[in-house]
Order: sequence, then C-alpha cells, then structure tokens
Amino acid sequence: MFFVNLLNQKVAMRKIQMVDLQTQYEFIKPQVDAGMQEVLSSAQFINGPAVKTFQTNLEKYLGVKHVIPCANGTDALQVAMMGLGLKPGDEVITADFTFAATVEVIALLGLTPVLVDVLPDTFNIDPKAIEKAITPNTKAIVPVHLFGQAAEMDAIMEIANKHNLYVIEDNAQGIGATFTSKDGTKTKTGGIGHVASTSFFPSKNLGCYGDGGAIFTNDDDLAHIIRGIVNHGMYKRYHHDVVGVNSRLDSLQAVVLNEKLKLLDYYNERRKWAAIRYTELIGDHPKIMTPITSGDCNSHVFHQYTLRILDTDRDALVVHLQENKIPCGVYYPIPLHLQKAYADRRYKEEDFKATNQLICEVISLPMHSELDDEQIQFICKTILAFLD
Repeated sequence: MFFVNLLNQKVAMRKIQMVDLQTQYEFIKPQVDAGMQEVLSSAQFINGPAVKTFQTNLEKYLGVKHVIPCANGTDALQVAMMGLGLKPGDEVITADFTFAATVEVIALLGLTPVLVDVLPDTFNIDPKAIEKAITPNTKAIVPVHLFGQAAEMDAIMEIANKHNLYVIEDNAQGIGATFTSKDGTKTKTGGIGHVASTSFFPSKNLGCYGDGGAIFTNDDDLAHIIRGIVNHGMYKRYHHDVVGVNSRLDSLQAVVLNEKLKLLDYYNERRKWAAIRYTELIGDHPKIMTPITSGDCNSHVFHQYTLRILDTDRDALVVHLQENKIPCGVYYPIPLHLQKAYADRRYKEEDFKATNQLICEVISLPMHSELDDEQIQFICKTILAFLD
C-alpha cells in the first residue's frame, strides 16, 4: 500500500531558477572533476595545456583564425580596442541599450563613446542611427548581439566599409549564433567584424565557473598584437614591446569551457526550444510582444528570453512573478545615456525613442538549457493570470 501511495503522489515541480548551473554541472561532473584534478596534479595553472586546447577547439567551432583567451569579457573588449590602436578622443559608436561594460571600456581608454538608439523589435543597434552619428572623429562601431540575437551585420559592415571604420563585435551574449548575410553566407557571430570579444561569465551560454573571456579575429597582425597586450605587452619574456595588461584565462576555467563547448550547440538548441515553447503559450496575448527572430532561429541563441509588456505596469508584473517564486530580470532599467558616468550634453532624448520605451516594457524570463515544460507552463500561466 505504501508503494501505491508513492505512485499516486504528484512529484513537486523543480525550483525555477533564472539560470540552473547546478543541474548543468551534474551532467558534466565526471569530466570536469577529472580535468580539474589533472590541472591540480600538473600544477600548470596559467597557460597550461587545457587553455591551448580550448583555444584551438573554439577557433574550429567559430571558424575564426585566432582566439586569444583572457581573464573576462570586459578585458576582452578593452584589449580589442587597444589592439586596434585607437587613440584618446577617437569616437566609438555603440548601442545605448546594453550593459555598461560596452561603454565602460571606451571611456577607460580615453576614447569618446557615442551612444545611439536601437531597433525596437530586435533590441540591437540601429544602422540608420549609426550612419547619422558618424563624424570625422569616428573610428569604430561596437554592435552588441544583445540577448543572443545577431545584430544587422550586413548593414553595419557596409557602413564601416563606406567610412573606413573598425567593427568590434560585442559577442558576450551571442556565442553560437549564426548570421546569414544577404548573399546566403552563414557566419558565426564574432567572426564577421574586424575583431570581437566575448565573456565566459558563469550564466553565459558558454560559461565557466568564475570569470573568463576571449578575443576573436581573422587578422594575423592584429592577433599578434593582442597576444602581447594580454601578457603585459611581452612577446619575449621581459621584453615589453607594447603597453599591455595582465589578462589570462586560467587552466581550471579552460577545463570547464572545453567540456561545455562540446555541448554548446545542444545548450543553444535547448534554449531555442524553451523560447519557442514560451512563445507558443503567451505569444498571442495582445499585451505581450515576444522576441522576434530574423531568418531561421539560428540567428538567436536566447541568452535571455525578453518580452515587451505593453500598456501594463511591467514593474507590478515583476512583483507578481516574485510572489509566485518565479525569478525574472529587467535588462536594462536605465539607458546608458542617462547613467551619471556617461551622461553627455550632446545627447537628445528624441534620439533615443526606442530605448526610452524599452526600459519601461522589457522583462526577461528564466532561460537556460535545463528548463522543462512544466516550469515553462507554470511561468506562462502566472503571467497570463496577471494580465487577464
């Protein structure tokens, strides 16, 4: 009778998390633990074999000639700009609606950040706004593949070629996404511009168990410069040929990334499945605008599944979800042009119509490769109950 009762009991739904790194770890635990033990036994903690193996594997995956691992995604973006030889006062155009790290490194290097509006449907930088912002001092464009959606790289590269500008892809949220050009060419994001950066922060689609990052490029000369920059400007020990930084990916993190890279396409497919399921359940509601993808779904790897909540108090929905133990995020509540650190008299509110609207409407739902259908159904029912 005891066993019959057990069979009749409803199994409790797993706790909903914004990112479920514990369950993800359990799946790769034997390989990760063994790899870490190998590093500990060898004591090759910096630039050991695991780092070199990961570098080679990621180059093959992305289809780029050079991957230079570093300490974190912010360093990656800064080093990419240093490698291009940008000088103080040079203007760098980027999106107003993104995480602060993108503009932070521009300011740290004494460059001049130029923030422009985004497209309201994809949240990515608006090519027309880029064109409008170009001046004789403009030297580079930083498109962000926000939330995992590939930016409009055909238009951006055309603008860059026309004005002789560098393109630095911020691929921190988009690793594994594929951009399809007008001519049908398919390229992984990060391999389209002159150079790209990414982050391996634990919650990323390809994340380690601490901090990590990398720079990508197909330019041999630029890759050589960057390799020196990340290592104190050294190409030969104690010979400092360029001004550099200390930014390296450690071997323990490379072990984790090597194992996760094998599963990255699977992780991204699981995210896409979750995104499609969300859209099936709530996409028809008149007060919800679900994420838009261009072309096939491979252009979006859903680092976040971000809705626009229309004609409704978005912040009240956040509270409602939290009361029902559903985590969520508002990325991003304040545009960069209104942040104290980056405010500039040049900016006019009418130039940021999309961004100023999005900050009041966006909400990101739990998104990771371990989501199951029961969790997604509960999240969607909770949202619909609030809106109806």
